[in-house]
Amino acid sequence: MGYRIAVVGATGAVGREIIKTLAERAFPVAEAVALASGRSAGAEVSFGDKTVLTVRDLDRFDFAGTDLALFSPGAAVSAVHAPRAAAAGCLVIDNTSQFRMEPGVPLVVPEVNPQAIAKRPRKGIVANPNCSTIQMVVALKPLHDIAKVKRVVVATYQSVSGAGKEAMDELWSQTRGIFVNDPPLAEQFTKPIAFNVIPHIDRFMDDGSTKEEWKMAVETRKILDPDIQVVATCVRVPVMIGHGEAVHVEFERPITERQARDALRDAPGITLLDTRDDGGYATPIEIAGEDAVFVSRLRRDPTVPHGLAFWCVADNLRKGAALNAVQIAEEMHRNGALKAGGG
Repeated sequence: MGYRIAVVGATGAVGREIIKTLAERAFPVAEAVALASGRSAGAEVSFGDKTVLTVRDLDRFDFAGTDLALFSPGAAVSAVHAPRAAAAGCLVIDNTSQFRMEPGVPLVVPEVNPQAIAKRPRKGIVANPNCSTIQMVVALKPLHDIAKVKRVVVATYQSVSGAGKEAMDELWSQTRGIFVNDPPLAEQFTKPIAFNVIPHIDRFMDDGSTKEEWKMAVETRKILDPDIQVVATCVRVPVMIGHGEAVHVEFERPITERQARDALRDAPGITLLDTRDDGGYATPIEIAGEDAVFVSRLRRDPTVPHGLAFWCVADNLRKGAALNAVQIAEEMHRNGALKAGGG
């Protein structure tokens, strides 16, 4: 049995990764359609080793008869076309921020809250969380099950690929320009990103936090536990792929390092890499292309009664976006919430 699938935003970094991930994981596809804006229509994207998809114009596409649509075109585009696809009977898994906090729309990380998609949502839309939230809640889940997370203080180190292909190109061009004495021109970011770090992702809010920091707090509560308090500082760094996070957690109950290590080692989607030797930890450059969330530097936080600190890193284009979306589809395929023929 295979599904008729549409990938919306197919020419973007995440869209291409979704298509790649569907092929790699042998998701049951009867027919695949690549969709993007009219200016990208006619472009070609590879689907597996033998198939090439010609990109079609999203504005002109009729979703009737399509079983599943994986969206990553930007929030404004999803706001228009995701409800249109759902109204045609298509299950939508949306990777943008448009529907994440909307009531009745599940916000899902399959390793954390698969129960949220035990049945098809009434609105026909499932939301993929923010990339930085995904990797953090994957790491928190097995610890939360032991001692219940009370408060999280997190600083992120987010790669430029989280801002799209143009941002990756800007880092490359600025880096090259510095070595030939060409002044860096900041277009995708508020300041030059090459050899720099920028504590500003998304727009500023009235309380001084950024929208990215707000997302981490509210999404964690929706996915994991509504009582968890989160304060985040989100920083863009000159890395192409892979987000890092320094996470400090306060628990309601005692938890030992050994308990935490055992839980993390056994948890799905996590690789514990922590030897306390030089290089005995994961960094973005070596985990690009990997599916797991890597946890390192696990240690006690002595500043709170029941505290732990750790470092986690993940490929933001895979587990932080494309892989998580495909895993949602896989879970709904397994539990019968996704059906061929628009059921």
